[in-house]
Amino acid sequence: MQSRSESTSPGLPPRWFIRGAWIAHRAIHRLTGGRRGLAHPRPDGQFGYLRLRTIGRRTGKGRAAILGYHEDGPNLFTLAMNGWGSAEPAWWLNLQASPDVTVELKDGPRDVRARVATGEERARLWASLASRTGYGDLDGFARRRPTETAVVVLEPR
Repeated sequence: MQSRSESTSPGLPPRWFIRGAWIAHRAIHRLTGGRRGLAHPRPDGQFGYLRLRTIGRRTGKGRAAILGYHEDGPNLFTLAMNGWGSAEPAWWLNLQASPDVTVELKDGPRDVRARVATGEERARLWASLASRTGYGDLDGFARRRPTETAVVVLEPR
């Protein structure tokens, strides 16, 4: 029997498909020497792609993830959603432990400091995302998670 939140939330592809898409995206970026796989957000509202480089909070080793993002003035922002799975994404846990990182954008690297958006800023950014293309039923997907989905702001350093 489905819980009330599952029955009112939009469907997702199977987890193996989501993970496979992430692996393929990283492979395209790596195999093309970075020429493919990153993009700026489009004027029609479609998110862009950046490569986030973090330090593993337990291992101390460099990690990388490709994320969808949008711009808010000089800041970039994204969702810590892990494909709408229940667990927090490892990159977000790493950022909480060490928020000063580098992101690779289509036009080059940028040093940023990560933080979580709260209050009015979070509400504004969430509403901005909900009005754009590429996310579908944002509130419906967020209901699938047991905790609030963090809106992560990446401010220039």
